[in-house]
Amino acid sequence: MPQDQIAPDIRRDMQEKKIDVDRTVAILDNYNAGKYDGVEPVSAKEMPVIDNETVLDMTGNPTLTMESARAENRMRELLPEIKISDYGTVTGNRIVLDTGGLRALGTALYPLVSYGVLNGGSATSYADTKKNAAFNQALFDLLGKDFHRIAAQATGKPKGVTPAYINPDGSPGASFLELKMRSLLIEALRYQLRFSPDEQKPEALTPMFQMTSVYNDAEIEETYRGYRESELLGDLQRETGIDVTQAETGVQPMIAAFTHSSEGRPKRIFTSAHGTEGSTLPLPGGHGQNFSILSDVYRRLRAAGKRFVYLGNVDNLGFTVEPVSLAYLALTGKQAGFDFAFRTSVDVKGGILVVDQHNRYNCADLGPAISKEDAFRAEEGGKKILFNCATGLFNLDYLVAHLDRIVEELPVRWSDQDKDAGRYSQAEQVTWEIVGMLDDFLVFGIDKYDRFLAAKLLLETLMTSGLNLDAPSYPTSSNPAEDLKGTASKLHEGLKRKLATVYGMKLSGKRWVPKGIIELKKELQDGR
Repeated sequence: MPQDQIAPDIRRDMQEKKIDVDRTVAILDNYNAGKYDGVEPVSAKEMPVIDNETVLDMTGNPTLTMESARAENRMRELLPEIKISDYGTVTGNRIVLDTGGLRALGTALYPLVSYGVLNGGSATSYADTKKNAAFNQALFDLLGKDFHRIAAQATGKPKGVTPAYINPDGSPGASFLELKMRSLLIEALRYQLRFSPDEQKPEALTPMFQMTSVYNDAEIEETYRGYRESELLGDLQRETGIDVTQAETGVQPMIAAFTHSSEGRPKRIFTSAHGTEGSTLPLPGGHGQNFSILSDVYRRLRAAGKRFVYLGNVDNLGFTVEPVSLAYLALTGKQAGFDFAFRTSVDVKGGILVVDQHNRYNCADLGPAISKEDAFRAEEGGKKILFNCATGLFNLDYLVAHLDRIVEELPVRWSDQDKDAGRYSQAEQVTWEIVGMLDDFLVFGIDKYDRFLAAKLLLETLMTSGLNLDAPSYPTSSNPAEDLKGTASKLHEGLKRKLATVYGMKLSGKRWVPKGIIELKKELQDGR
């Protein structure tokens, strides 16, 4: 469908709604040409096992054993000034790095790393009353007062700038993005204190990068200007000499909705949104578009000397820089590493790690791709189910060299919708389907309550914040899968650990406040 065949009034409507006409037409043409017909669903053949080569258990005290010559060559390529034997024990032609050595080495690599977030859309759906009440009506009734108060402040705003937690006194806490920036500055300070204790202040873990959207980019940029002198960031930025708010940005355009599959082929642009003829419907094309939207950012980072990039969702408070995993990826030279959380009793849906029908590691939905019964039976036999945490650490050399192929081959998933706007179909790319495209990567098996404190609904944020946990009416059950109080307690403990450590906060009365520079420096110098 050439662009010149789009009626002028439809084109004008698309442009007014910030729909990328070129991208929309390209997707439509590819669909009608049958390009997506060969996209097959993931089918699980078996459950993988922890082998400590590809699938690693990172919940205890991980170690890495490898040929010392290989480790030396890797570090010579990355950081020639580093002597690998300073970080491990050499015996014969092997070197063993314990958790402390891996952590120290990962910290040394910080100047070669940038941290990126997928900002997503607004918090409107996140704070939607019906969606939250449908999660659990009894819990919603218990937390309703707090819900409505926070929802009123969050609705319509970019999700990343809304409160990431609620203080014990009921006041809103810091935002997701401000916390992430604070964590980066603390880790940059850790690097400076250990590797550059004099007056030099080398930058580490920056620039932060992000994918915003045409609808939230301006507001996020304005919010960052206010962060520069904020209580959480101002002193740290002056201490490190780093302006963490100067983020590299790719702005995701909207694509149009398409006609429902019941209307057959050729598929067309949906032009009757909300019952109005000539009205198109703007939709995001999925976070998987980051490989296209951020392609120039990735290339600029590599040209500037970066060798690794983190990528994850803005709403996961567990998604922070983790030096042990970084050292593992750097020394092994793998293409990427992904966080997968060991299953807990309440995890009964989502993407899990499987060996697919092509004998490759892949991420498949529990239920549609592999039955819960089969998965849980495998678990009873000793195999651990790992849930996708939507967090990736990429070797930037590999990523940049294969960007064009990834953009071209990352599956486009089509789904029919029947909503207030009408009956239509949408096309999306999922970032983490890249797992099935790689052939040499790592799986980091992590603790959900440490690295995966995600909040898809505002009610989950209230749970994680521990609000009304002592209330007799808090939903509980002898069945762990239905024990919301037990889950909330574990999430809340995880939140408190994160705030007190990587986010550099402390509880003062009933509010979390930032630790001062002197206190932070002492903790970092003590190795905390």
